Amino acid sequence: MGRFSRLWPFGPPSAAGAEGVDQGSSALARRVLMVCTGNICRSPTAEAVLRAKLEQAGLGDRVAVASAGTTGWHEGEAPDPRARQHALLRGYDLSALRARALRPEDYERHDLILAMDEGHLAHLQAHAPAGSRARLQPLLAYARRFAGTAEVPDPYYGPPQGFEQVLDLVEDACEGLVACLAAELPAGSAG
Repeated sequence: MGRFSRLWPFGPPSAAGAEGVDQGSSALARRVLMVCTGNICRSPTAEAVLRAKLEQAGLGDRVAVASAGTTGWHEGEAPDPRARQHALLRGYDLSALRARALRPEDYERHDLILAMDEGHLAHLQAHAPAGSRARLQPLLAYARRFAGTAEVPDPYYGPPQGFEQVLDLVEDACEGLVACLAAELPAGSAG
């Protein structure tokens, strides 16, 4: 657990909301944002996987999860059909998610913003407002089975196996992140 505690040293969460979670809940303790390029493959997959893993761990009502892209190329679109298909085969439903671009307020709204690759991390760092509260990290910093893997590769232009690789990496990293959160937050609702 020492590795994870170094990855998550936050103070109290912000009062701002995150999509998809009852923001009036006093039990909400953390907000996480997943980021890729267009918010149609990797980051929505990571959003759905993390939500499912948090629910399994009894932390679904304590952590808000959202996703965004570094660009607005696909604003309002559903995730890529291939990402939806491969995710559904593993029990993750991406159908309700819609792409959106990263916004300046995301740096205040979220405690942790996780990048899918080094380019996304550089973008996040370059666009972070001065004094931003969000911690910026690669998602794979939380990987255990794939420790040492630096990036979640973009499957968009590749073969179907690329979407399976994304799921393998994302599931591993999300399990590591949930383990860190479980050590920090009590399970269930505080109310």
